[in-house]
Amino acid sequence: MPIITLTSDWGYKDPYLGAVKGAILSKIPGATIVDISHRVPSFNIEQAAYILKNVYPEFPDGTIHILAINTEESDKEAHTAVFTDNQYFIGTDNGIFSLIFDKKPEAIVELTIPQESGHFTFSTRDRFINAAMMIANGKKLQDIGTLRQGLNEKILFEPVITGDIIKGHVIYIDNYENVITNIKETLFKSFGKGRRFSISIRTHEINKISTSYNDVPPGEILALFASGGLMEIAMNQGNASGLLGIKIRDLVRIEFFNS
Repeated sequence: MPIITLTSDWGYKDPYLGAVKGAILSKIPGATIVDISHRVPSFNIEQAAYILKNVYPEFPDGTIHILAINTEESDKEAHTAVFTDNQYFIGTDNGIFSLIFDKKPEAIVELTIPQESGHFTFSTRDRFINAAMMIANGKKLQDIGTLRQGLNEKILFEPVITGDIIKGHVIYIDNYENVITNIKETLFKSFGKGRRFSISIRTHEINKISTSYNDVPPGEILALFASGGLMEIAMNQGNASGLLGIKIRDLVRIEFFNS
């Protein structure tokens, strides 16, 4: 039976999540529903894309991912289904897809299936689930929508190199208040070439890369490269973001020394 994942900014207080799960189980009996996250900050497609980008490769072929963030449709931002890496993704083409994938998807369609309700505020329940049901029942993407050649692009800021300095910024803070930056391990190694360095964030400096949190004593700040290949600033057995006052988009500066 199909695996259907849900990523949203609904939280757990309101009836939205329960209504969607009930509709999935009614229309796709036996479906396995997996909650990716429902604590994405409201309307924040960048945070949602970061989460799903780091999760979906672990799922089996045929998984259907429903993206329920900022789902209202417009002439420029259509309800869309995408097939890539042998998995399906359903959401609104508001730039979120372009942030998830590093390559052009194999197939993209603008959904043409009707919305069940005359209200247009709950597209996840009233349209996305129907698309998921049709895919689960063996329909091809071209059976549920009109083929498109591309997606709306949303460009994230990349690290900037000036002289011997890489300037990046914080893009995500996890539940442990570990701080994820946009500086890739590949960039750090290719540019640094083994040189001494100093990592600065707010008033804090780090001059080595750790391989685990326990490389430093409890309460000490450290830098490491997480499983996603991005530089992480953390505190062993502590909350780096809260205790150090670090927030999303804060500057991260790495200076390399030639001697």
